[in-house]
Amino acid sequence: MNHNNLPRSAIAQPLRRNHLMTLALAAAACLLPGTAAHAQAWPTKPVTIVVPFAAGGTTDVLARALGEKLSTALGQPVIVENRGGAGATIGADYVAKAPADGYTLLMGAVHHTIATSVYKKLSYDFQKSFTPITTVALVPNVLTVSTATPAKDVKELVALIKAAPNKFSYGSNGAGTAQHLIGTQFSTAIGSPLLHVPYKGSGPLTTDLLGGQVSMSFDTVTPVLPHIKGGKLRALAVTTAKRSSALPDVPTLQESGFAGFDLGTWFGILAPANTPADVVAKLNAEMVKVIQSPDFKKRMQDIGAETIGNTQAQMAEQIASDTARFSKLVADNKISTD
Repeated sequence: MNHNNLPRSAIAQPLRRNHLMTLALAAAACLLPGTAAHAQAWPTKPVTIVVPFAAGGTTDVLARALGEKLSTALGQPVIVENRGGAGATIGADYVAKAPADGYTLLMGAVHHTIATSVYKKLSYDFQKSFTPITTVALVPNVLTVSTATPAKDVKELVALIKAAPNKFSYGSNGAGTAQHLIGTQFSTAIGSPLLHVPYKGSGPLTTDLLGGQVSMSFDTVTPVLPHIKGGKLRALAVTTAKRSSALPDVPTLQESGFAGFDLGTWFGILAPANTPADVVAKLNAEMVKVIQSPDFKKRMQDIGAETIGNTQAQMAEQIASDTARFSKLVADNKISTD
């Protein structure tokens, strides 16, 4: 067609339409998740980290330490919200159903990979309902008793338990948690029953351990460390394959004559499935910077935690591996909430 013979207005109309279409497409692109524009805009409001346990435990301490640094990095407040109960599954269920926009996160833990096998009717799938962001830290678990208990080592404790069957109990952060699994393993290993007493978190568990309402715990080092150092609780053994840097004089359960114990508790951040990839990538980048910073590492060392700060893929691999590993241990030890 010869445009030279057309009126100027006839030429301008399609040009205007093309211009408007280009503007509309550009505006639409800015609204799409996963674009650079979306990443730059996020976050525009406070971010919440849900802790699936009561306040005062390791999960809570780590979430608050991370949130404090992360709020500065993101330029928005990071709020820690405690939603404890049912072995950390209530908090996980809440986050799984939250909008996948990066504003509601879960401080997950190894407990969730155990609960997958213990709870038969979970409303979420831990490997499918969440997007891993990064693992924050690994904390050894430790067999701890009140100083009112005369046992000075594991051998003496076992002798006391065997002399008074059905008298001894152990507390945990709930059915399907690492503490529950370790306690059941220990009970099987010594051939004597131990009463399992579940709590909503380490805070109330430690209070009852100090008060003598439960005989022992297999909790993480963090909540019991000040009481061990203060002489109110006694650490008999750690449950990991190597000793804890926070308790270098405390032997492992393997060193104490019980083979097959190698379970520490990792903690990490997850988002609901389908959270925009660019938001997840930004969260990973900022969190890893915080986790690997010297002051955060020092803060974690002081509470007996070993920092990690890995990739999304590495965290996903850990979750898949642990889910399979604990499925066998749960079956072998006949652990169930049913």
